[in-house]
Amino acid sequence: MRDKQNNAGVNAGVAFHRWSQLIRSKGTTFDAELATRLECPSGVVNEDTFKVIYSQFFPQGDSSTYAHFLFEAFDTNKNGSVSFEDFVIGLSIILRGTINDRLNWAFNLYDLNKDGCITKEEMLDIMKSIYDMMGKYTYPCMQEDAPREHVETFFQKMDRNNDGVVTIDEFIESCQKDENIMQSMQLFDNVI
Repeated sequence: MRDKQNNAGVNAGVAFHRWSQLIRSKGTTFDAELATRLECPSGVVNEDTFKVIYSQFFPQGDSSTYAHFLFEAFDTNKNGSVSFEDFVIGLSIILRGTINDRLNWAFNLYDLNKDGCITKEEMLDIMKSIYDMMGKYTYPCMQEDAPREHVETFFQKMDRNNDGVVTIDEFIESCQKDENIMQSMQLFDNVI
C-alpha cells in the first residue's frame, strides 16, 4: 500500500490518460465530429464542460476537484477555457515529453497557486481530490488519513532542505532518483 501511496501523486496523470483513451478508442483524430461528441463543438471547453466530460470516467467518485486542478494545468493562457491546442500540447507532454518535461508538467499541476513551490496544503488538496475521485468503495478500502499520510511521505522524500516546501529542483531531483516514479513516468512511452 505504501508504494501505491508514494506514486499516487505522480501517477495522477493516469487519470487524465483515461480521458485521452476516448479519443484513441474512436480510432480517429480530434476533429469537429469528435469535438461535438465531447460536448465542445468549437474545440474549446470551459471548466464546467471539462468537469462533466471528466466525470464520465470516474462515475464511482467525485472527480470535480481533481478536474478543476487538471483544467487549471491545461488552461495555459489562463483565459477560462482549454482549447484543442492547449489539450494537445499538454497531452503531448504527458505522453511523449522527456522525463524532465513530464516532471515539470506534474509539478505545475501540484503547484496550485503557481508560486514555484508545493506546500503541504497544496499536496493535501491534490491527494484528497484523487481519493475523492477514486470513490469510497475502492479495494482495498482507503483509510481516511491516507491522503495526509501520503503528503507526509511525499515531503519526507522530496523536501530535501526541510523548509516545508518542495521546489521544482527538489521535485525533479527526488523523482529522478526514485526508481518507482521513473518506471511510472515511462508507462506512457508506448501509449499512442
